[in-house]
Amino acid sequence: MTWMRDELFQMPWLYEAIVGSVCGAAAMLLALRWLERRRCLEDFRKARSRRERALGEMERAVSQLEESKGSGDRESILSLSLHELHEKLQSGFLTPDSVLHAYMDKALEVNKELNCLTNFLPECQNQLQSSKEKKKGLLYGIPISIKDNVDCKGHDSTCGLRTFLNQPATKDSVIVQVLKKQGAIPFVKTNVPQSLLSYECCNPIFGQTVNPHNTKRTSGGSSGGEASLIAAGGSILGIGTDIGGSIRVPASFCGICGFKATGKRLSTIGMRASVPGQKAITAGIGPLARDVDSLAFCIKALLCEDLFRLDPTVPPIPFNDEVYSSSKPLRIGYYECDGYWLPSASMKRAVMETKQLLEQAGHTLIPFAPLKTSYAMKEFILKGISADRTTTVLERIKGDIIDPRLKDLFYVHWIPVILKKILYFLMKPFNPRMADIFWGLCGVRSISDLWKQHVAIEAYCEEYISLWKSKNLDVLLCPALGPALLAGIAGKLTVTASYKLIFNLLNFPAGVVPVGKVIEKDEDEMKDYVGYYNDYWEKTFKKNMSDVIGLPIAVQCVALPWQDELCLRFMKEVERVTQKNRAI
Repeated sequence: MTWMRDELFQMPWLYEAIVGSVCGAAAMLLALRWLERRRCLEDFRKARSRRERALGEMERAVSQLEESKGSGDRESILSLSLHELHEKLQSGFLTPDSVLHAYMDKALEVNKELNCLTNFLPECQNQLQSSKEKKKGLLYGIPISIKDNVDCKGHDSTCGLRTFLNQPATKDSVIVQVLKKQGAIPFVKTNVPQSLLSYECCNPIFGQTVNPHNTKRTSGGSSGGEASLIAAGGSILGIGTDIGGSIRVPASFCGICGFKATGKRLSTIGMRASVPGQKAITAGIGPLARDVDSLAFCIKALLCEDLFRLDPTVPPIPFNDEVYSSSKPLRIGYYECDGYWLPSASMKRAVMETKQLLEQAGHTLIPFAPLKTSYAMKEFILKGISADRTTTVLERIKGDIIDPRLKDLFYVHWIPVILKKILYFLMKPFNPRMADIFWGLCGVRSISDLWKQHVAIEAYCEEYISLWKSKNLDVLLCPALGPALLAGIAGKLTVTASYKLIFNLLNFPAGVVPVGKVIEKDEDEMKDYVGYYNDYWEKTFKKNMSDVIGLPIAVQCVALPWQDELCLRFMKEVERVTQKNRAI
């Protein structure tokens, strides 16, 4: 290297040329990044402008409906349950025009405070006319809100990502097609977190959706726009997706009901997935509503011949009314904690009080110990969803601006695999859970290892079901994450997902039911909360558990695969026995 240095000193122009080239290249790189950021911000601005124009069109449609048909009594329409609304529409006492007007007007009103809408579906006005000509279908005249990542013809399914802007769907998803055939009127799309992989509900395109019970707190994710809109009265029924609690967490945070069906019980054609291609975790789809009967009514409407014809991969199993309406006493397993994340005081109290009420109602409650949750989280869930070493997630956010509230979630994906492995070994003695997350994000090493993982997951599911059957259980009662976390914090606490993710891994139908509210005793008990490791996550969680008195709390209800009606029946029973608690 000495000769090179001597040459450079003898030819200063060469030295200057090299330094200049390096500086020029660096300046060019910075300029390109600046230009790319400008283009990205411009794309976001255009998307927001399109949304404002769409919502403006929605306001004009409300005015036109009011002028031409009269709005009817908006508040009396909004106060009806789905069953009551269905009966009044079927009898002709109410018209689809007046019902759609009421919900469009209310959705616009609540959106100003909660920021839950991403688009208006103007074709809903054309459906009004066609619905009059074909007055049929269980959901005749019912306005329905649709999660952002569910395809509606002519509209983007963004997943909160720049890469999916300006890519309108060429046709409706199968679920939307079936809803329309059943007479429903999809009228808006709702907000999601960037990439869908968070219990936060924010993205750099449409911003943060907040909780109607406390606007300082998040509505949850990823179906957070749905939950917020429904809880505030802007929709009576919504469709969400769930790969790790994305229906159940927002429903729990917002104090409504949400249900994730068994995978493939409903069609996922036309749903944009968060991590397409991975097979370890089964994504589910399902409804969100204010009560369990509405969930069951929606599932019953969807499980029809149109669904089985449009997607032949869905088993042609109609809704079993006999199971849902049964009053037979149940054998119910229950647990307060899964051994991976220590729940809040209100989560534990919700389970134990519900257990007591169910026993008083004549059901049998049996303690249940969840099977190797920590091992499943490390080896199956984290490693399964990151099997490609997070390549898919990184490709999707390439060229995007990361929402500041989700930086912790995404930055860990950028850490090189070798460094993740080093961090795993360094942290293992001090914080095994954090170390396991780094290990899981390393993905699998080969196709052979991937196949071995699939076999191991099958064995785990069989073992879990065997444990369930050994206790002769019908259903399972367990915690639902809550109360709602502060906006901007949920993205840092994805580690709390174990209570929901495990049932996506197992492909069990699961739903949440609100059972009460946080009380002063819950908040006081959280002052001594340390969790399992007293680490950053648990300290952050503890800080979020102050000023929460009065927020909704829920429990989670679970059944074995394909026993969706039994799960809904259990949810209905929980709803019935906790009715007084919810009213307090």
